[in-house]
Amino acid sequence: MFRRSILAGFAFFVASAVTAYTQQRPLLTDDIDITPTGAFEVGAGVDFIQNAKFPLSGIRGDLTRVGDIRLKTGISSNVELQIEGTLQNFLAINSQGPSAIPLSITGNSSNDFDDFTISTKVKLFNETKNLPAVGIKFGFQMPNTDQAKGIGTNQINIFSKVIVQKRFGKRPGKTPLANIYGNLGLGIMNAPLANFTQNDVLLYGLAGIFRLNDRINIVSEVNGRLNTRSGSAPLGTESIGQFRIGTQIKASGLRFDTAALFGLTRFSPRTGVVFGVTYVSPTFLPIAK
Repeated sequence: MFRRSILAGFAFFVASAVTAYTQQRPLLTDDIDITPTGAFEVGAGVDFIQNAKFPLSGIRGDLTRVGDIRLKTGISSNVELQIEGTLQNFLAINSQGPSAIPLSITGNSSNDFDDFTISTKVKLFNETKNLPAVGIKFGFQMPNTDQAKGIGTNQINIFSKVIVQKRFGKRPGKTPLANIYGNLGLGIMNAPLANFTQNDVLLYGLAGIFRLNDRINIVSEVNGRLNTRSGSAPLGTESIGQFRIGTQIKASGLRFDTAALFGLTRFSPRTGVVFGVTYVSPTFLPIAK
């Protein structure tokens, strides 16, 4: 019995390592894969973003995000808990227009904690030969920032989305050559300047992970949110979007990643680069007595 438990634990360790190639970093679009029950995945990175825009405070500048943390753990075979956010945002201010809110900024720079997001992902249907896997994700963004720093909005926002995923080029015992997945959902964002007002934005994402060999993947995506109002969006809830392209490299039990990003809308950052690393733990199963 003890030997079978050890073998089962080893099998889950291998499964977690194989699954890791499809996880998010450096992408923003959610995949359908669930971290094995009892295991955890932790990713951390640094982003360098040029010409980031903050309409609520009227600030534009170069943003450095240090400690972009993504934590995941499987709580059942088809349910995963996630916590995401950045430990510290540093903004070098290039220009400052009229601000809609009082600011507390000294000099030409600012820094602040991030608005962390807590969410749950549920896999509803497994992929079949002809049909994609389907799941949902829902959660909320906490108001951790200080809006007077000019970076965050200090608002509670909630969201839900549908996830669809299909792998291509499957071969027995081999990793698929391509993993294509997409998100479509609704974000309910509080309007920072208006009581009892919200903006319902359309959330979208389309991503692909393409295997070059057993260690290197090419990744790409389009991801963002779209204002659904007929007129201008309330300040702090504007349409934003990004195109990202990069790589994932597996080495020494870790997955390293890097990507270039390009803004797609008026209020998106112009360009940027991201770097990160991800670790997926083995699953520790209880030993039968």
